[in-house]
Amino acid sequence: MEYTLPKSERLHAEKSIKELFEKGSSFFLYPFKIIFWVEEGLVEGPNQVLFSVSKKKIKKATGRNFIKRRLKEAYRLNKSLLPPSGLLLGFIFVGDPKMSFGELEPKMKLVLQRLPSELSKNLGNHDSKN
Repeated sequence: MEYTLPKSERLHAEKSIKELFEKGSSFFLYPFKIIFWVEEGLVEGPNQVLFSVSKKKIKKATGRNFIKRRLKEAYRLNKSLLPPSGLLLGFIFVGDPKMSFGELEPKMKLVLQRLPSELSKNLGNHDSKN
C-alpha cells in the first residue's frame, strides 16, 4: 500500500476539470461538496482528485492552502478505500476554516466509503436514460 499522491493522481488538466464540472454528478456530506465523474477512456487508470477551497469563505491564500494541505493528507491516507477506476473527483470544502485534521479525516473516510454507492446510483440513472 503506497501512501503517496503523485501528479498522475492529481487532477490538473483543464479539459478534464471542465468535463468534471460540466458532466459530473455531486453529493453533499459536510464539510464537502463532492463532484465525481467516471471518464470512459480511463477506466483502468488511477483516480484523479482536485481540492478546492472557496475564496469567499476563506479570504487569505495561506488559510486556503492550509485547508487544502489537510484535505490532501486525509485523502492520501484513505485513498485505498476506493478502487482505481479512472474516477475524476472534486472535493469542494464548504466547512468551518478552523476544523482540525482530527475532524476532517473521519469525514473524508465517510465520503470515500459512500462514493461507490453514489457511483452505482449514478451509473444506474445513466443506463436508464440511454
